[in-house]
Amino acid sequence: MKKRVLTILITSCLCFQLTNVQKLFAQETSLERIQAYIDFYGDTVHTPGVGALQVQLDQPLSPASVEAFYSNINQLPFNQLVNNLLSYKQEKQLDDWLFYQLIRTTAESISPKKENYHRYTLYKWFFLNQTGYSAVTRLRNDTLLLYVQSNENVYDIPSMLYNQEQYICLNYHDYGNDIDFKQGRFQDIKVVTRNNAAKGFSYKINRMPDFNPDSYEIKPIQFAYGQRNYEFKVKVNKSINKLFNNYPSVEYAVQFNAPLSSATYQSLIPVLKKTVAGMDQKKGVDYLMHLTRSSFAFENDATLYGKDKRFSPEQTLFSEYSDCEDRAAFFFYLVKEIYNLPMIVLSYPQHVTVAIQFDTPQGNPIVYKGNQYWVCEPTPQFKNLKIGQGIPSLKKEAFEVVYEYQPAYR
Repeated sequence: MKKRVLTILITSCLCFQLTNVQKLFAQETSLERIQAYIDFYGDTVHTPGVGALQVQLDQPLSPASVEAFYSNINQLPFNQLVNNLLSYKQEKQLDDWLFYQLIRTTAESISPKKENYHRYTLYKWFFLNQTGYSAVTRLRNDTLLLYVQSNENVYDIPSMLYNQEQYICLNYHDYGNDIDFKQGRFQDIKVVTRNNAAKGFSYKINRMPDFNPDSYEIKPIQFAYGQRNYEFKVKVNKSINKLFNNYPSVEYAVQFNAPLSSATYQSLIPVLKKTVAGMDQKKGVDYLMHLTRSSFAFENDATLYGKDKRFSPEQTLFSEYSDCEDRAAFFFYLVKEIYNLPMIVLSYPQHVTVAIQFDTPQGNPIVYKGNQYWVCEPTPQFKNLKIGQGIPSLKKEAFEVVYEYQPAYR
């Protein structure tokens, strides 16, 4: 009888221990799963080894503590994670700006921004250097700025010369886009990165990410043209705002050539092509011009955001309001995708518009480099402007051609 009781007690203890081990294993497995996978615009990205990359940042923040942080993380097993990020970049054909969003998401999974902003920023710095870019940090008191080498023109964020190359600030927005650089000198943090073949960071967007199909919603685009009312049900994705949330004002060539995501494109461009198929070229462009004028509410960026923001075509589709630059970029995109005509972008002191080269001459052309272009005003005006008619108040204003598009083929 005693043996039986003892056996029962031992079995019970073993079961209890086994149950605890199973629970502990499940918790560890669950934790590992959380740490090893991140959500990137609806796609699950494997990020192995993030749990082994925890490095403390000594306080108070100083050049010595930053250098020590970089040195310590550089001794950890980060290669598998870096290789995985680079493989995902290649597989999904991520442009630099999108890849930087992946780096931000990865840094957030290791060191949440709200818990320790400086540590989060330093992880981004480390991963940029490890994935083929040249990034530097600058410190003044508790202000830690992150810069990346880039040869492109960006207009609303700080840049600096470092080793005779241009570096652009990536986290200026985290300080409210308001840092007085005259209040004291920033100290450059010097570390050995072993990145002798670093490439310049580009803000060009050649391909949108593969957003989760379930995250799209339908936005009706309605306008009147001639004697008919038209409506298009366009798929838009709120992730577009997150993607471009801190995207700076870039050159017009970059803004105007930003693509639509696949789902948004398929919901709009094929049906527009079908709609204008029975129209001649001039009427079809006029149709697209009226669509752009009438389908969105107008508001200046200064009123909405307090500064200039240049929307991509997909941002214009998603947003409730847009201005003349946004309309011009959206109209340019429609004409390029449907007709692929030569175009120039005209910039006035307070206005941006588009002029198009048609296959057959019209009236009142603008001559640029020996070619004739006709203004097609995509922003709503008090008067219904036709092709070749610019805004009357700008007739005597000087303009600059800020972008010329010449199709590679037609």
